Amino acid sequence: MPTISYQLYSSRNWDIEETFAMIAEAGFKEVEGVGPQYEDLAKTRALLEAHGITMPTGHFAPDLIESNPERVLEIARTLGIETVIAPYLAAEDRPTTLAGWKEFADRLAKMSEPIVAAGLQFAWHNHDFELEPVEGERPLDVIAAASQNIMLELDLAWVHVAGEDPVAWLGKYAGRISTVHVKDVAPEGENADESGWADVGYGVMDWPAIKSAMDAAGVSRYVVEHDNPNDHKRMATRSLATVQAL
Repeated sequence: MPTISYQLYSSRNWDIEETFAMIAEAGFKEVEGVGPQYEDLAKTRALLEAHGITMPTGHFAPDLIESNPERVLEIARTLGIETVIAPYLAAEDRPTTLAGWKEFADRLAKMSEPIVAAGLQFAWHNHDFELEPVEGERPLDVIAAASQNIMLELDLAWVHVAGEDPVAWLGKYAGRISTVHVKDVAPEGENADESGWADVGYGVMDWPAIKSAMDAAGVSRYVVEHDNPNDHKRMATRSLATVQAL
């Protein structure tokens, strides 16, 4: 039975103590961490323990993983993180050639080594830009090919936004997917105040088909996310209900 987590980035505009109380009340038992939670490790650990929540996965800036893996491992050990995920590459840092993407993928492979040597998983989290072909190849394929150490945290909604089929990508990388981001895309023209995103089950994603593909791919952890909710409690509650109903 897959576990269900909550990406704390979704609640970045709310107080962290309020957020943890809301998440616990909604029924989540896991969260996925991001940078702000690593600034005061004692506080974050206390919040996790107080609410009976674990943090098995966490996002870390690639530059931090590359330059200071010891700090990343310290954070992971303190908070119980088992999978270290590199989540993003700023637009100005993205390669524009296939050779550039191969060089970046090799960097990811190298930065994964101390993480994996410490007994943790390493993964890359996609957006839409990794699915845009560069000289006939997709950067996400280049990243995955660089090392078996690199697992994927497949963001299903960004796959959809890129014009791709989440079911096909789940099948393509079955066995390489550590986690998935479960989030939804609003119908075109709707939810402009939420940057075009929707609560899970309230958008255009075909969740029954995706659920079957996730099962076939052996996905064991679903991370609920919304990039810009105007009400994080509504989003968390409705999204969790949708995922549990699946």
